[in-house]
Amino acid sequence: MAIFLTKESKVIVQGMTGSEGQKHTKRMLASGTNIVGGVNPRKAGTTVDFDGTEVPVFGGVKEAMEATGADVTVVFVPEKFTKAAVIEAVDAEIPLCVVITEGIAVHDTAHFWAYAGQKGHRTRIVGPNCPGLISPGQSNAGIIPADITKPGRIGLVSKSGTLTYQMMYELRDIGFSTCVGIGGDPVIGTTHIDALKAFEADPETDLIVMIGEIGGDAEERAADFVKENVSKPVVGYVAGFTAPEGKTMGHAGAIVSGSSGTAQAKKEALEAAGVKVGKTPSETARLARELLGG
Repeated sequence: MAIFLTKESKVIVQGMTGSEGQKHTKRMLASGTNIVGGVNPRKAGTTVDFDGTEVPVFGGVKEAMEATGADVTVVFVPEKFTKAAVIEAVDAEIPLCVVITEGIAVHDTAHFWAYAGQKGHRTRIVGPNCPGLISPGQSNAGIIPADITKPGRIGLVSKSGTLTYQMMYELRDIGFSTCVGIGGDPVIGTTHIDALKAFEADPETDLIVMIGEIGGDAEERAADFVKENVSKPVVGYVAGFTAPEGKTMGHAGAIVSGSSGTAQAKKEALEAAGVKVGKTPSETARLARELLGG
């Protein structure tokens, strides 16, 4: 089992013919992802050769879905065109839209997220500004390295791409059901809570690792959700214990004002919900290992 993405997933890539799209499509194919097409209106009807695998290019998401049965799209479109690309995916009602692009205006993200809501949330949006998600040994939608872990019993949800990779590597001997990078922008689609809910319902996820960071109140809200709704053990890590107050750190959403949004406040909220919280990624991995008896 896995959440959101499985070996049956049929993936298209919006922006596949661009340099980033081509590079990461090649990597996704190499990791076993079933890439069934790309989308570029100017190159519709052509194909792209990825080491002997010919991938067709379609003029739009709806056309690609009708021709291939695609149910996942990965967006590698430049930031000024991303809003239109996501709206196109939502209009086509593709079940999963993974937005890798960074630097998208918050107003644009808020617009396409609200638009998806108006359409009944038939399309799950992951991101933007995220590494995507991977169900090891099954499928990889995004830019997460596929060779640093293996299939296993841990579910991972993280705001940070690099910390996603580090946690996957630290616990590579145990392995993961699915790793979801939700992104660190102020407005995102899929949240910690969405992933926690899905991992709780997944019979082959035994433990959940949740990585947050300073800024906002997403981790505090996730702590409340864990307390009320999650029966599986949850281990947490909050990046930014040494961040100076009032300074934006890295991700656009990581800004602290007063005691709100600090790593310590988030740690206390999570621990009050029964979540074991590590002070470093390595300590977090050790806590997960102990809970799984490994």
